[in-house]
Amino acid sequence: MINTTSNSMLILALNLTGLCICASALTYLYIQYGFSATWVLILLVALSLNGYIFSLFQKHNKRLSHVIKALANGDSTLGLGVRDPMRQHFEKVKKQMQSARFNAEQQAQFLQALLVHVDLAVLVCDDQGNIIESNPASAKLLGISANHLSQLQHLGQLVLATNKRLRSSAQWQQGEQQDTLSIQVSVAEIQGQIRKIITLHSIHDALLLKEQQAYKRLTQVLTHEVANSITPLSSIAQTCHSLIPDSLTFTDQEDKQDLSLALNTLASRTKHLGEFIERFRNVSSLPSPTLAPLQLQPLLEQIVSLHNSQLTQHHITCSISIKTSQLIMLDLGQIEQVLINLFKNAIEAIKIAEQNSSTSSEERLITVTLDQNNAQQVYVEITDSGLGVAEHVREMIFVPFFTTKQQGSGIGLSLSRQIMVNHGGDLVYVTREKGACFRCIFG
Repeated sequence: MINTTSNSMLILALNLTGLCICASALTYLYIQYGFSATWVLILLVALSLNGYIFSLFQKHNKRLSHVIKALANGDSTLGLGVRDPMRQHFEKVKKQMQSARFNAEQQAQFLQALLVHVDLAVLVCDDQGNIIESNPASAKLLGISANHLSQLQHLGQLVLATNKRLRSSAQWQQGEQQDTLSIQVSVAEIQGQIRKIITLHSIHDALLLKEQQAYKRLTQVLTHEVANSITPLSSIAQTCHSLIPDSLTFTDQEDKQDLSLALNTLASRTKHLGEFIERFRNVSSLPSPTLAPLQLQPLLEQIVSLHNSQLTQHHITCSISIKTSQLIMLDLGQIEQVLINLFKNAIEAIKIAEQNSSTSSEERLITVTLDQNNAQQVYVEITDSGLGVAEHVREMIFVPFFTTKQQGSGIGLSLSRQIMVNHGGDLVYVTREKGACFRCIFG
């Protein structure tokens, strides 16, 4: 303030000095050349106005400089009086800015809370692939908290390669768990910068359900058509056999025996085919599970005890590893059917390996594991030390009617998987270095 006052006084002194000099010069001109008093007065007024305007301009400049310094120092009063018009206008502007900032913060907090609570995985990245924003659902779905699209392997490459709207699907491997993801990408320009908004969600369960429904419809059609053809064949064969009179003679007695044998064989085979088709109907008429909270450990121990005689007979060692005691909602009868089927398959796999190669008793192992995966889903894993499943067969093992066994029906694994799907889970084959491993995942 002292500097401002000194500057003002200096400007005033300079103006007065200038006026005095101008007045002296005009007086001298008037005496020498006879200028009129009117012109002298006009020149004096002009000089005075010029000096006043100049001083007023300097005053406003200094005031503006003072206001800017006050803003830079965080002084909300601007160094002005309470009733100063500039300060009053500034207070109005400040309130409007505070209101706009508050509304923007509220909107940002709302969007942040929405991202946290929504189950859909959402990622926002720039055109260089740097992930700017992501919600917890994305880390849960992908199994990692990524900072760059390069960490998402082929998914990241797919997003980086697109410069427009994209809808696609891709496989995603999280540990040993295979998933199918639906991907949607939108590209927008925000404040002159490119932003890609990526949404991801799993469609594995939906695809699996569609697949099971397709198999179910196919099975219903096939069993209906085949059963309608087999049933009359068995009846006709039995009728024909009963109509052969004892007195009927043939040129060769063996011909009569062959005819009788053929009719009996036809009746027997059609009966077995009928039973076979009836078992297939189980796939298409599986009842909905009656769920109840149960622990799996007692059930696993019971299934192992049930097969103790077979394990002893074939010198198979069985171990149970329990790593969780969480209650599961399940239908005891149906899950027991699944686990018994998988356990029998494990025993048969070791028996086949024993026949095809010389295996020591130490290598005849079945391991039953109860644990949780990264998605906190409880699973039961049955692993054997057999020959495993050939790579070219793995994609077909859950298809109804498909089997690699000579006496197999192709029902067991298909039916087991459908039971697990009805429980909100899945039955998958897990690749191991040796032997086969089937994992029952509970939803």
